[in-house]
Amino acid sequence: MQAEIITIGDEILIGQIVDTNSAYISKVLNNKGISVYQITSVQDDKAHILKSLKEAEENADIIIITGGLGPTKDDITKKTIAAYFNDTLVQNKAVLKNIEYLWEHYIKQPLAQVNIDQALVPSKAQVLMNVNGSAPGMWIEHNGKVFISLPGVPFEMKALMENQVIPKLRETYQFPYIKHTTLLTYGLGESSLAARIETWEDQLPAFMKLAYLPGLGRVRLRLSAKHMDKALVESSMQEQIDLLLPQIKDVFVGFESDDSIEAILGNQLTHLGKTVATAESCTGGKIAESFTKIPGASKYFKGSVVSYATQAKIDVLKVPESLIKEHSVVSAPVAEAMAKQVLDLFKSDYAIATTGNAGPDKGDSVAEVGTVFIAIATKDRVFSEEFHLGNHRTKVIRKAVNKAFEMLQKEILKK
Repeated sequence: MQAEIITIGDEILIGQIVDTNSAYISKVLNNKGISVYQITSVQDDKAHILKSLKEAEENADIIIITGGLGPTKDDITKKTIAAYFNDTLVQNKAVLKNIEYLWEHYIKQPLAQVNIDQALVPSKAQVLMNVNGSAPGMWIEHNGKVFISLPGVPFEMKALMENQVIPKLRETYQFPYIKHTTLLTYGLGESSLAARIETWEDQLPAFMKLAYLPGLGRVRLRLSAKHMDKALVESSMQEQIDLLLPQIKDVFVGFESDDSIEAILGNQLTHLGKTVATAESCTGGKIAESFTKIPGASKYFKGSVVSYATQAKIDVLKVPESLIKEHSVVSAPVAEAMAKQVLDLFKSDYAIATTGNAGPDKGDSVAEVGTVFIAIATKDRVFSEEFHLGNHRTKVIRKAVNKAFEMLQKEILKK
């Protein structure tokens, strides 16, 4: 069973907004065992929309359209859908009642004719009531296919998908059982990892597949299975994971259930009752930002010193000026001194420190652009590693953040 998603709106095509609707719908459908064949973005243009609907009907069983359902003249989706099915628009009393309720209780302005006209729907459509807005969703069955039109406003669309579209699809179709398991690895590139597990991957059952999701310094391995037999999927998934883990045990850091490495680290620190602090130079607070974007991070994240300038390392972190003059500000001794000082400053159990040249210039150091030293300190020891992360400033910073998480993860797993 396949679906196609059509997003309508010039604002998407000119880059004014990012199409998050398609990503959400794809994820929801995939979790229900429905593969998305194609995603298409089209202009607010009748001919373009009609062409896309015709092509989607040829490609997929389920066609989901978002956008173009507002009250203004450029919102032509509803009229175009009616034209596609040789249908006419009729006023739906339930939709009109919902619009009147919204205007009375929330808008508190006179109800204009353009708003009343939002109660017009194709006569062949089943209405999906949008209690969060004035534009209704629509469900049309045609030639064994299902066409679903949803508002483009993300929170309205999501509510309709969750409360009406998915339950209705369950009533209409029998879905296969689908399961994804994502393993997070650090420290080994995609090609090297693929070569290591090639034999295992080649022997996967036909209903399972592996996807490599590389990042800067990390690779996620997503193992997916889809079958009508749920028990077979569950047992096969566990069997294959058991076969895979011994082959990647040196780079495996955990399972990812839509969680980032910083969330995984947070869970581990919370479980151990431990805390972490950071002293950042070249990463400019990105490690701290990654930690603190997780709700509840105050349980394990003590704080950070962003000592970007050399003098800040001396004045705030009390790194000896003589140490910097002897070894350079971008060096292992300075990184380790920063880590030890911030560990003591925040009285944390772990500390991370970074110092390096992200570019484009060398700054106060003689080290080449892309050189980064990362140190980890605990109450018992301090150590550092030197990395050469290229000459693209943004990538150097992101790679350094990931390497810092990798180093901390390995230290935590020793406990």
